[in-house]
Formats: sequence, C-alpha cells, structure tokens
Amino acid sequence: MKRLLLVLPVILFLGCDVAVDGVAVDDRADVSYLLMPGMEGRGLPFSSAVRVDNTLYLSGNVGNIPGALELAEGGIQGETQQTLENISAVLEQFDSSLDNVVKCTVFLADIAEWGAMNEVYRTFFKNPPARSALGVSGLALGARVEIECIAVVN
Repeated sequence: MKRLLLVLPVILFLGCDVAVDGVAVDDRADVSYLLMPGMEGRGLPFSSAVRVDNTLYLSGNVGNIPGALELAEGGIQGETQQTLENISAVLEQFDSSLDNVVKCTVFLADIAEWGAMNEVYRTFFKNPPARSALGVSGLALGARVEIECIAVVN
C-alpha cells in the first residue's frame, strides 16, 4: 500500500504538463473566455461563459430584460421565465442549447418561492438536468432568482 501511495503522485504528475501554485494544469485543454455580443468594453469582472473543450460553464443569469438593468415583471415566475430565456440565448450564441444542459444551480432570494420557480423552470427542459437550489441573502439587481448552468457544446 505504501508503494502505491508513493507511485500515485508520480503517475498523476507525469500526466500533466505544468504545475501552478501546486495545482496540476493540463495545458492541452482548449479554454475560451466568451462574452455575449454587446458586452465587450463594459468592464464586467466575469465572462458570459467559459468553454473548456466541449463544455460550457455559464455565469449566473438573472431575469433582466436583454440589454437593460431592468428585471422582468411578474415576480419569481416572470423572472424565472426571463432568466431561462437569457440562458437559452447564451447557450445558442456559443453552439449549445437547453437540451444540452447537464447541471444547473438555482439561487433564490426567498426559498419559499421554490415551488413557484419550479412551475416555470420545468417547462424549459425535456430532460431535467442535475440541479441544486438554495436560498441566499441577496442577488444582483435585487433579483428573486439567479441560475447558472453547465452544458455540452453541439
């Protein structure tokens, strides 16, 4: 057993090309930092999505009207509808779709709105992705819901 523990780090290290801050980094991964059209030059501290090989990691989206800092009307259900439409637009811009989403994380300003959010959420997915949902103490723009997701690229 001791011999295996000594050999394992060597095997893991040999499979990697470089180490940064003690973390193995495979420089063969294709990584792209992506912004939705019109987002360039806004100085936002995040990308709309990051593509690593054939996987998209989307930043959290809230239910704002596209191009504005105004939330959709209709409370949690209106915001959930707009949030998922915003996510769909990001996915389509970067060669994916809601059908390719494998994981979502839902942040709710009030966990008591979980059921009302789900009524809208479930209409967007033929095959529901894996998901986590949690209540938080505040979201950008005073939103009721924020959703981030991971999807594969077509």
